[in-house]
Formats: sequence, structure tokens, C-alpha cells
Amino acid sequence: MLRQFHSLPGLVAALLVMLLAISGAILSINPALERLNATVPASGQMNVAELAGRVANHYPGVEKIRRTPSGSVIVYFTQDGQTAAERVDPLTGAGVARYTPSAFTRWVKDLHRSLLSGTPGHAAAGIGALFILILSISGAALLAQRLGGWRRVMRPLRGSFNQRWHAEVGRLAILGLLLSALTGLYMSATTFNLIPDGMQREPVFPSTLSSGPAAPVATLPALLATDLNDLRELAYPSVGHPEDFFSLSTAQGDGYVDPVSGALLSYVPHDPMRDAYEFIYQLHTGESLWWLGLFLGICALSVPLMSVTGALLWWRRRQSLPKIRHNSGAQNADTVILVGSESNTTWGFAKTLHEALHQTGHRVHTAPMNQLAVEYRSAQRLFILTATTGDGDAPASASQFLKRLANARVKPGLGFAVLGFGDRQFPKFCQFAKDTQAALLASGGTQLLELETINRQSAQAFTRWGRAVGRLLGHELTLVHAPRLPETTTLALIDRTQYGEHVNAPTQILRFNAVATPHSPGELKHKLKGNGLPRFQAGDLVGVLPPGSRVPRYYSLASGSDDGVLEICVRKHTDGVCSGLLHDLPLGGQIEAFIQPNPEFRPGPGKQPVILIGAGTGIGPLAGFIRNNTARQPMHLYWGGRHPASDFLYEPELNRYLADQRLTRLRAAFSQSHERSYVQDRLIADALALRRLIEKGAHVLVCGSREMAKGVMNALDEVLAPLGLNVLTLKSQGRYREDVY
Repeated sequence: MLRQFHSLPGLVAALLVMLLAISGAILSINPALERLNATVPASGQMNVAELAGRVANHYPGVEKIRRTPSGSVIVYFTQDGQTAAERVDPLTGAGVARYTPSAFTRWVKDLHRSLLSGTPGHAAAGIGALFILILSISGAALLAQRLGGWRRVMRPLRGSFNQRWHAEVGRLAILGLLLSALTGLYMSATTFNLIPDGMQREPVFPSTLSSGPAAPVATLPALLATDLNDLRELAYPSVGHPEDFFSLSTAQGDGYVDPVSGALLSYVPHDPMRDAYEFIYQLHTGESLWWLGLFLGICALSVPLMSVTGALLWWRRRQSLPKIRHNSGAQNADTVILVGSESNTTWGFAKTLHEALHQTGHRVHTAPMNQLAVEYRSAQRLFILTATTGDGDAPASASQFLKRLANARVKPGLGFAVLGFGDRQFPKFCQFAKDTQAALLASGGTQLLELETINRQSAQAFTRWGRAVGRLLGHELTLVHAPRLPETTTLALIDRTQYGEHVNAPTQILRFNAVATPHSPGELKHKLKGNGLPRFQAGDLVGVLPPGSRVPRYYSLASGSDDGVLEICVRKHTDGVCSGLLHDLPLGGQIEAFIQPNPEFRPGPGKQPVILIGAGTGIGPLAGFIRNNTARQPMHLYWGGRHPASDFLYEPELNRYLADQRLTRLRAAFSQSHERSYVQDRLIADALALRRLIEKGAHVLVCGSREMAKGVMNALDEVLAPLGLNVLTLKSQGRYREDVY
């Protein structure tokens, strides 16, 4: 709901918001330019009478003296029967340059304030400011939600290119955008008299004038008492009208000045509403606060970028979701299907179930688990299809489900069935599905079917579950679903390095290049590097499809596409279909593969130290991080193998990285050497050094088997205890990340 609240106004008002932002950014430059050209005496250094006297020496036909908020002094005078204007030096009263207001600036200002269309345009501009306010607040709330709370909104960001740019620029510009939006709304409200601006109080024109000749302007007491920095405008008496007065406008109030006695007449001080208006006007325009104007202009320039990246993110989310036809409303459906998915594969199974139920006459509503309604008035049954991600965690579309379920009103006795999707190689296979089952039972739901789990997207298991659902509903239900796989790239093996044969752990480092295939000549250039490889970074995953299988095997990438090769580190497992295929692949042999981004497993930006921990083939992405550490960020590698003479993976490369300081320190442990140590032992031995790194803000990345990761977690808990920290605390801070299998 929060994401919809954020994206909908952005999509509806993108053009309006960008127009206001770009025009506002252009206008923000003017105060700085004026300040650059202005001579501004210190407060108390000069009064208005002195300025007027100096100006009189150069401009006998003065009509008006105006001081701009940025400090420039403009003199309007009669010349050859025409009114002219010049910017003058207040210290001498002499002209500096002809003053001609920019027609372009006036046009941009009119565009910004009213879209060149008068009153309706003023209203549209106000609505645009409201949209910017909504987008700023909802965007900040989304960022806090994504990073785990308001205290963490400045944590390093991860995600795709568009996600990172959208969020990073947004959080840097949010204060400026909030200020612009709030002050813009205030200005719009005063335009339509919804809020008083204090402009209605004006001095009454004096009825009598002192007798006698007019005194020299430099001697008038009211002008002598007015500091130049407080001057807004001094209008001279009209020529040929001896009964006229000086009109004086200052930062404190307005009044008239008797040209004979120099007394201040009919003075009206500004009330609090007028002072508030002028202060907010300054905040919005940057006038007299040129540095603030530039800051607001820079923040405004972020709006077009965020509009484009936001629209791309919305479009990709839309494109990634399957098109659910005949989707009944949540309150009218007799059957509700809720989906928990990380990479959208579970949605394909949900769509198959939805269509099959619809064809048998059911009114079906399908939605993400995060969109759990407070209640479903007509629902007779609830089906939940969910994957599990990470270490038994909720997938992206179900991250808020358990919290929402706690606040929902589950219909007493509402029947439900949970179907979990996962991979049995992970210890917490379908754990979130189990958590969902327990939560539904605790909330008062009635279990219609036993919890069923599907390993590796098995179409056969899904069909069997469908038959059970059909028996439950009293009619035949055939669910036939073949998971749609991502578009693959043909890769050819160009190089291999072999390790581990003598310790019964055959391991190979394999390097691939893309193959130009006749059936895919039109692959999009924005998806492919110049060498034909898809775009990827070290730490991403490559899904390899064994021939005749629709179930991919995933391997962590040890290279980025900029390295020119796709590199993985693979250990051969007994009866391992894919690992056996890769180990037996001859040079030039080909495989079909695709990239799955893994943005949550990368070193954080900045100069904080990075502690890399792995064992076995888990060194692959860690070596990739070190290879690409051209900024020489401090990196400390802890890695465990079997024997240094047989399976010291990447040993030559790591020695080069130590020499050129891409790698700061290497601590290797071998379980079958004479020392017989493990990576956990190295961590315990280096406890003091590790604590110092953690105190400096170090990030920890762990890659390898789950058993290894569990041992590392226990060892680090011991290491961190004197600091009052543990691994869970580092995880909550975004400083501890795992890629385990």
C-alpha cells in the first residue's frame, strides 16, 4: 500500500512535477548571480539618506531607489522623457551597469508560478507542490521500511542500478524537496487567500504637508534613521506635484516621509503574518539567502532523475508480474489466492491455479501476500503459495504479511491451505511457508490440507497438490504448469584451472565467453556488454540449465562482466548432475545460462574495512570483490580449504592482490595440513584485530556452506562479545551479509 501511495502520485503528476522542478532550478541561480554582482555595505555602515544623497549627484531625475533581496541597488530615473534603470554602487552612487530585467527570467518565473495560464495555473502549481510533498514523505517512509527503520536511513544502499540511484538521490535531496514543497504550498494558499499574508495593511496617505521648501534628501531624519540593509524601496514625490510625499518601504514596515520636515508619517509596522510571509518567501526563492537557493535548485534537479528511474522501476515491476485475467474483487471472491515470491516464479504457479479455479466456476481473487485485506467478506477458502528466501525469511512480496495478519480479522473457521516452494539443499527448506501455516492457525483459521512443499519447482508435485485441492472442492482440478525460465545466453568454456584431486574434493575454476548464436542476433544492447556477455557483477548468480532439465543450478559469480569473462568456482559432487556436466565439459563446450542479480551480497560503498570470510568454493565471489577493489578499500580475507598443496584456490591471484594492495591481509586455514585448522580458528586467533576493524565500521561478507556459516557466526559472536555486539546486531545494521548454500 505504501509503495502504491508513493508511485501513483508520481506517475500521475510526473510531467507537472518535473516542470516545476526544472523551472525552480533555473530560478534558483538568480539570487547567487545577483549577490555576486552586488556591493553590500555592512549593517550600520550606511543609511538611506547617504545613499540618496550620492545618487542625486549622478541622477538628478530619480524616481525610485530599490534594493533587491540580494543586495543590489537599482535606481529608476527619467532620461529623455523615458524611465530608465541602472544598477549602482551604493558606496559612490555611480552607475555600474544598465538594469534590464531578463525577459527569459520573467517567462520562467511565470511558468513556475502559474504555468503561463493565470489563476488555473496557480492552482495547478499548488497541486504540483502537494504531489512533491506526498512523494517526499512516502519515499522517505519506503526507504526507512526497506532499510529496517528510520535510524538506518543513511545505511549503504543495495539493489539494481535504478533502485540505488532512485533511493540515493532521493535521500540526499529530501530535505530540500520538503522545504520547497511546504513553502510552495504556503505561497499557493496565500495566492488564493486561504492564508492571510499581511499585505492588506497599508499606510494611509497623509492629508497635510509641512509648509516650506523641500529639504535636501540627504538630510531627511526618517531616511537618516533607516539602515540601507533594511531598505526595500524609496519612491520619490512625483515631479510637478508639490503636495506629494516620499514613499518608504523597509523590512520592518511601510510609511510616508514628509519631503519638508523629513518626518515619518502614517507608518504601519509589519504584523506577524507579513513577517511570516516574507520569511517563507525567502525560504522558497532563496532571495537574500543565495546559498539556500542553490541548495534548493540542486535538490530540484533530482526530481527529473527520480521521475525517470521511478517510472522505470514501476514499469519493470508491472512487467515482471503475470497478467491475471478474471481477477475478482477481494470482497466478492469466494476463493482468495495470496502469493509470496522473491523473483516472481511463484506467480506462474498461482496464475495456473487461478485460471483452473475460474474455469470451474469460482470467483477468484489473486494478490501478493503483502496485500492481505483486513477481512474477506465472501471468502470461503484461502490458498497461500509462497517461496522462502535467505535463511528462512519471507520473500519480497510477503515481507509484511505476518505483521498484517496480526491486525486482520480472520473469519472464524476460514479454511486455508499453504503450498511452499523451495530447494531441499537448504536446511530451512520452505521455512516461511511453515511460519505462515503456524500464524494462520494461531489467528483462528482452519487447515483444509496439510502443508505441502514443492522442491525445485516440480511440475509433478504441483499437479499432485492440485488433485488434492480438487478432491477438497468436490470436482476434478488439473494443474499443469511448466515454469517459464529467463532468456538464456549460450556460453562457451574458454579456460579452466583444476584443484583438489588429491584430497577428494575436485574443484575447478571455469571461465566462459558468450557465443553468438544464429537464433538470438537481436539481443538488446542495453542487456549485453560489448563482449556479448549479459551484465553482471561479482557476487551475482548464474543459473545453469543442464540439458533436458528445466531446473537451473545456481553458482556465485567470481567476476563481473567488465572483466570480459564469466567465471565460477565449482566443486564436483557425487551424483551432481550440473557439477558433473561442468567438470566434464571440454574447452569450447557450450552451456545455456542466465544471470540472477544478487545485489544484497556486495561490499558496502565507502572506505570502511571489509572482512571477507569463506570456505571451499565460497572464495569465488570474494576473489571477484578483491579483483575489482581498484579503490584499495581495506579488505581482509579469511578462507578455509583442505590442503595448501592441492586446493589453495586462487593462490597466484591472491598473492598478486596482496602485492598491489587490493587485498590487505590473507588468513588461510587448511583442515588436512599438519596444522589442521578451520577458518573459525583463524577468526578466534585474530579476535583483537577483528574487534578493531568492527569498531572502524567494517562490513562482513560470508560465502560458503551453511555449516561453515553457522560455525563462523558462533566464532564471531565470541569475538564480538567484549564489544557488546553479536552477529545479529551487525545483520540488523546491514553490516553482515551471507551467500550460503
